[in-house]
Amino acid sequence: MLRLTPPGFERILQSPQFCATFGGGEANVAVSLAQFGARSRYITVLPFAPNALADGFLGELRRFGVDDRCVVRGPGRMGIYFVETGANQRPSKVLYDRENSAIALAKPGAIDWTAALKDATWFHTTGITPAISESAAALALESVAAAKKLGLQVSCDLNFRKNLWKWGKKAEHVMPELVKHTDVLIANEEDCQKCINVHVDIDVESGKLERAKYRELCERVLATFPNLKMVAVTLRESRSASNNGWSACLHDGKEFLLSREYDITHIVDRVGGGDSFAAGLIYGLTNLGPPSEALEFAVAASCLKHSIPGDFNRFTVDEVKALAAGDGSGRVQR
Repeated sequence: MLRLTPPGFERILQSPQFCATFGGGEANVAVSLAQFGARSRYITVLPFAPNALADGFLGELRRFGVDDRCVVRGPGRMGIYFVETGANQRPSKVLYDRENSAIALAKPGAIDWTAALKDATWFHTTGITPAISESAAALALESVAAAKKLGLQVSCDLNFRKNLWKWGKKAEHVMPELVKHTDVLIANEEDCQKCINVHVDIDVESGKLERAKYRELCERVLATFPNLKMVAVTLRESRSASNNGWSACLHDGKEFLLSREYDITHIVDRVGGGDSFAAGLIYGLTNLGPPSEALEFAVAASCLKHSIPGDFNRFTVDEVKALAAGDGSGRVQR
């Protein structure tokens, strides 16, 4: 998507200008993985060429080293979203403008999944695409089914977006079918409630989470979907828009792991933080040691993303590992 953001911490149209960048759930993961040195391919449907916005987006992906050769061009326009960055007690706000975008109009069969997934080992998707339209939801289900048939590991970040689920069916009637084709599920507590109807009484408004309850949440998710190999849940303690506690947990059916907690006292931009976590987890599970190391890498990667504007994570493996190892002083490096 095209992302439009007012300068600094201004409200939308406080001044007549926007900063134009690109972003979106799956694209953010693809870019982050490429930054980590992994082979990364992005698959979607964009407007027919020539289209300056779509062409610019593809050029940005290539700049980061993401393979865009399997992107399909079709009817429709480029999706747009607006981000108003919050501060202190004023929350950030997101406005979506995605109706009649190319991916919203795309139908099953629009993408040759056998060709698009050739030589791939891992497929990642999110709950954002199914929220856009009924046909996009069907295409998303087709994608995970094809990936599993081809023997890929499949991860899904539930990413519930209430402002997008407008087309008819609710998330809880759509997302469980995708999860049935998933190996690694990524979520937060609201995602589990709204997307897969798994409920645990967790208070997320007080700014202090009861971490013990997340073991119960993970166990319920794994019991509901026995096909899952593991579930990772992010824990955000929102003390204000500028100050969050950040950590995560992971359960593989045998062991429950809880990460280190980061106190993020000055958030520059939290959009894309969850995608950085997903990319970090995928990279960690495929390139590092035990799941505990992958979890710590993912949380550290996401923590760093909160320090830069824009959707894309721009940190290397060494930088993430340094933070995960305890180097979080912020001292100038000369």
